[in-house]
Order: sequence, then C-alpha cells, then structure tokens
Amino acid sequence: MSRRPSKRQRSSDHSVVRIWERELGQLPNRSFSNRFSASEHLLHRLGLHKKLQKHTGCVNTVSFNADGDILLSGSDDRQVILWDWDTATVKLSFDSGHCNNVFQAKFMPFSDDRSIVTSAADGQVRYSKILESGQVETCMLGIHQGQVHKLAIEPGSPFSFYTCGEDGVVKHFDLRTRVATNLFTCKEAKFNLVVYLNAIAVDPRNPGLLAVAGMDEYARVYDIRSYRSEGWYNYAEPVDHFCPAHLIGNGHVGITGLAFSEQSELLASYSDEFIYLFSPDMGMGPNPPSSSETETEMRKTKTTQPQVYEEHSNRETVKGVGFFGPKCEYVVSGSDCGRIFIWRKKDGELLRAMEADKHVVNCVESHPHMPLMSSSGIETDIKIWTPGGTEELTSPGTAKEASVSGNSRWFLFYDDEGDDHARGYYVDDDDDDEEEEDEDDSDDDSSDDDESAEEEGNSDVDVEIRKDNDNDDDDDGGGKNDVVDRG
Repeated sequence: MSRRPSKRQRSSDHSVVRIWERELGQLPNRSFSNRFSASEHLLHRLGLHKKLQKHTGCVNTVSFNADGDILLSGSDDRQVILWDWDTATVKLSFDSGHCNNVFQAKFMPFSDDRSIVTSAADGQVRYSKILESGQVETCMLGIHQGQVHKLAIEPGSPFSFYTCGEDGVVKHFDLRTRVATNLFTCKEAKFNLVVYLNAIAVDPRNPGLLAVAGMDEYARVYDIRSYRSEGWYNYAEPVDHFCPAHLIGNGHVGITGLAFSEQSELLASYSDEFIYLFSPDMGMGPNPPSSSETETEMRKTKTTQPQVYEEHSNRETVKGVGFFGPKCEYVVSGSDCGRIFIWRKKDGELLRAMEADKHVVNCVESHPHMPLMSSSGIETDIKIWTPGGTEELTSPGTAKEASVSGNSRWFLFYDDEGDDHARGYYVDDDDDDEEEEDEDDSDDDSSDDDESAEEEGNSDVDVEIRKDNDNDDDDDGGGKNDVVDRG
C-alpha cells in the first residue's frame, strides 16, 4: 500500500528528471526535444496564439515552409499569401492566376521559398516564381478535366511533384522542363469505371510509393519505380489496396484525405465515416477480395484491423487529415462541427476537441519542428495554435450543445458526484459573454464549478512559444506584389 504514492511521485517529477538527465548529458538534446514536443501535457495546453486575417474567402490550404517560419495559404479569393505567422503579418500576397478557388499551395523544397505550386477548382496546376525584385511570375503547367484538390511533392526534390484530379488522372510534373506527364487514370476493377480522385500522398520513407484515393472505398498504392523502368506499361495497376473490411463493397463512402506517417503508416479519412490508420502489412494486394471473401478470411484467421479514430464528422467538404508530434504520435483532423480533433495515434483515444471555426474546419497543418499547428476552414482567417496561446476565440456554442446532422456529440463532462460513465474530453468553448453575465451569480451557481475549474486549468499555462503581444487586428502586413502571368 505504501508503494502507490511513490509511483505517483515519480510520475509527477518525470519532466524534471528528464531535464536533469539532459543537463548531465545523459539524454541527447534531440531526444529531449522529441519527448518534450510529444508531451500530452503540452497538447492539453494548446490555445489560440494568433489570427491571420487578410483573405476575403474561405481558406482551403495552409502549409509551412521547411524552416517553419513562413506559412503559405490559398483561398476562394484566388490569392496566395506568405505569412510571418508569429507576428500575424503578411510577407507577400499575389494573385495565383487561377480562375477559381485555390485548393492547394505548397513550397517546393530547397527553393529558398521562391518556388510555389498550386492547384484549384478550375483544374489548373500552376507554378509561381518569386523573383529577386519581389515580382511574381506565374504560369500554367497543366490542366485536369475536373477539380484538383491535392498535390504531393516528391520528398527532397525541388522539381518533381504529382497531382490527382476529379477526372481520375494522376499527373507528374517536372519544373525543369515544365512538362506534365499523364501517369495513369485510376479505375476500379469490377466495372473499369473511373474513380474521381480527392487525395494523393507520397511515402516519405519510400518515395517510390504513391497513394491516391477518391470516390470509392479504397486507398490505392502505386509503385512509381515501375513507371521509370522498362515495365512502365504496368504502372496503371496498383500494387496494394487498403480498406477496412466492413467498408468493402460500400458504394456510399469515399476518401477525402490521405497522409503517410514517418513510419510508412497510411492514414485515410472517409466521408460520412471515420478515420483509419493502416500499417504496411494491412494491404490487400493488387487484387482486393470481395466483401464475402474478406468475411470468410477474417473468420479463418485473426486479421489485424486498422486503428480507428471516431467522434468527428466529415460530410460537408473535402477535408484533409494529418499527424502531429515529432514522431507522428497524434492524429489531427477538422470537422463539420467547427472543431479540431486530436487523437492519440496508438489507441485512438480522443484527447482534444478545440473550437476553431464557426462552421467547418477543413485544414489542420502541423509545424515541421515545433509543437504548434495552424487551421483554416469556412471563415476567412487562419488560426495559429501554440502551447500558451491566450487569444480569445468566439464560440458558436457550448460543447454540450454541439451536434452534427442531428447526431449528438460525445462531449460529456463528469457530474458533481464524479460518475465515471461520462467521458470527459478536453473541449475548448470560450463562452466569455455567458461567463461575464453569470459572474455576479457565481455564489448561487455552484453546479458550474467543475466546468469553470477545467477552463481555469487550461488557461494556467506553463509553456509559451514566442508569444507576441502586438495587436494583430490592426496589422494587415504587406500588400499585393506585382504578378507577371506567363500562362
């Protein structure tokens, strides 16, 4: 009986021990940094740091540069903006050249942040080059016969990237030649019908593997090396398929987002369903079985099922999905309820559900080195989330009232007696106006003590990241630069 308090004491002093080990040289700086950045304590301290305000339409894409000091965004207003996210100022703003909503914008690696590729609802794939003079040259590299939601950069290459479109075509682009090559058209095996594609991703540990997904149940993986070899004519056939067994043959689901982890796990966000994480050994091969064959196989053997991440809603828009943490310890996604959802990767437990948009959160982008993230959605601003963020965020409603398409959300708090049947998630609803109105009656409303205590705990911040106290609402930053359209 006397041992249990000692275990709790060791747990509470765990971070202090790690700092002590680092100072003595027993723990390498990189290991300390990784453990610090992956801390759930730090995750629970995430709060709003800045709002980036200049776009006049929905912000559909946000991405950091390699150094992490610049954030790139694209919007329905067809503008592309480079931000100093820490000060919420605009470094550069220019017209993308697209004729419709910009869906994706990314920096090319090793380009000194001067090469940007974009895709949009007009089907165009464009290249923008920032010149020394500050002018921007833009040109069209290629076009799909349908909207282009996502593009994927070949890891480590300043020239090579891939796109997929609603026409089912996957293209490869080389900025050295500015030539677009049609690699293949994605088709389902049963009736040879074209699959409208929404998502594309390249495995960072094995850049020869390319995953695409769209308006059916499968995430398909292709081997790019076969295209570059003499047997390239077989490239149109996927080398692997991934799908939860119960969704095989389901004609009502599709995939809106894909992401590879640093461990080559494949994350897939299904529309009107959940998010699933597949390890490489969960693939069904080039010829996936039918639903009946899968059920028979599962009865014969104990087939490992993908990890599932529940509670969010993905019905209204094409949402991305991604990882958070130095070793992809967490899974993050937006939701139709206007929140950012964060799960522990290894067991699927929901850790946070942060209010981030009055309508829908479409994009959640993790910083490449630091424990912070950016988000965007239907609102015209971009939000930066850091441990220690203290900016106020207007909330459309409390967690208990949150619902999506009539389905009540599992945002329940423990009652006064501490019943453990309720699930106590971290939900950040800053109902500041209501709190001010109830402040005078706080002595009579003792039933709200638990909820207010949780909010106070979340605001008691121990760690801050480059907090800037400047007033961002009055700071528009820079203006638009001259754009030279070459295509």
